[in-house]
Amino acid sequence: MNAPAVGGNPPQVVMYATDWCPYCARARQLLESRQVVFQEIDIEAAPEARAEMQRRSGRTSVPQIFIGDVHVGGCDDLHALEARGGLEPLLGRPPASNRRG
Repeated sequence: MNAPAVGGNPPQVVMYATDWCPYCARARQLLESRQVVFQEIDIEAAPEARAEMQRRSGRTSVPQIFIGDVHVGGCDDLHALEARGGLEPLLGRPPASNRRG
């Protein structure tokens, strides 16, 4: 996995999605609630992006989420990663339980 050390530059987060997909909306909501800056690629607005997504992920469904070089997967995969405390470290952040507020 290619995630930076805590405190380094955050990895690029990319989500392949469509405007109408409810799973994309749930994934988008989770990322936004965690204040994650991400690039969203609409595979219907940019048809070549669908082929790129399939090549990178091996999957045809949306959303497909990448953090750095790591293919997280879809919406359920993202939520499972968050539930087990793996999202923040992959983003190069300290785990939520270790943050000082």
